[in-house]
Amino acid sequence: AFPSLAQAQASVANEVYQELGQPSVFLFCPTEYCSSLCSPSPSQSCYLQTIGQELLPGISVIWTGPKVVSQELSAVLLEEVEGVLQRRPVIWDNLYANDYDCRRVFLGPYMGRAPGLMPRLHGLLLNPNCELQANFIPIHTLGTWFQSELGSCAHADHAGMETLAALEDNRGPWEGSYSPQEALELALRDWVAEINQQALEPGR
Repeated sequence: AFPSLAQAQASVANEVYQELGQPSVFLFCPTEYCSSLCSPSPSQSCYLQTIGQELLPGISVIWTGPKVVSQELSAVLLEEVEGVLQRRPVIWDNLYANDYDCRRVFLGPYMGRAPGLMPRLHGLLLNPNCELQANFIPIHTLGTWFQSELGSCAHADHAGMETLAALEDNRGPWEGSYSPQEALELALRDWVAEINQQALEPGR
């Protein structure tokens, strides 16, 4: 019924999206969801070109970066992806994911993400460690990175300005210039306080 896989996927996604009343959040994960899966590159991928052309503009597209688990994300890459998809991508960040290797637990700070990425993103999802308690530092430092990004956005929209105002009292010394090491130290301080508080609870 369809001349290509991309056209089939876009047709089904569009129909479901419309049947659901075009919800404000509707995520589509393409078959080529990172640069290493594209041939020869994201901007020259016939598959992604078709997805960008055929998918309704209200549908968001998930992207993991250069690889499935990307050590770095750059504005240059995101600009290329935005161009071919005709929309800003939603990053599905697998930096901390360990469902593919349960011996791996990453407890370090959120890092390897260039400053100034937010204008190139439609959203960001963090795929955490499978071990619940191991995600305090990942989530805490992601929050610090996000706060720093808000502070450095030269052209924040109205919603961003409201969020920034709400965070005003919680700013760190690196506001507008994210430091993974300082974010880690802040997260460790808060995590120790959390552990000490739990230790005082009855039955602990």
